[in-house]
Amino acid sequence: MTHPPALVNVDRARLDRSLWYSGYLLTLLATGDETGGRFSLVEEVGRRGVSADSPLHLHTREEEGFYVIEGEVTFYVGDEVIHATPGSYVLLPRGVPHRFTLESDHVRMLNLCSPAGFEGFFQALSVPAGAMTLPPPPEGPPDIERLLATAAAYGVEILTPERGRTPAGGS
Repeated sequence: MTHPPALVNVDRARLDRSLWYSGYLLTLLATGDETGGRFSLVEEVGRRGVSADSPLHLHTREEEGFYVIEGEVTFYVGDEVIHATPGSYVLLPRGVPHRFTLESDHVRMLNLCSPAGFEGFFQALSVPAGAMTLPPPPEGPPDIERLLATAAAYGVEILTPERGRTPAGGS
């Protein structure tokens, strides 16, 4: 049986592993290629008012979890509202609608998905980071059709009031 290496050594400041996605700086710490498909681990750095809050969505393929390192984030998971502060880990089970909003000016968190694969969603909708900083403001509105098509390709359903569901916690 072949297994992934016991240690994936990543210099987290490596620009070649970093992406600008929806106002966030993402750094791919461990990809499915490196973990034998078992999980992916992505560092997300965001800023309230710059980085987009996630839309209400659900994953059909993976469990997703967030570990908050810096800042405060509110997660809406099914009917639960969770105010996460540094040291909090929030599990977003497969098939359960969820979203989050940044509550502090600066947020840094780890995103763990198991099994791996969802990191490809970020790669498909991002650009290589030009620096280890937050990206510049977008030049226009997001391409919603591209987002929906990419989400569907990765087994993610974006839920909106028009699609018959109301986001947890309102809005």
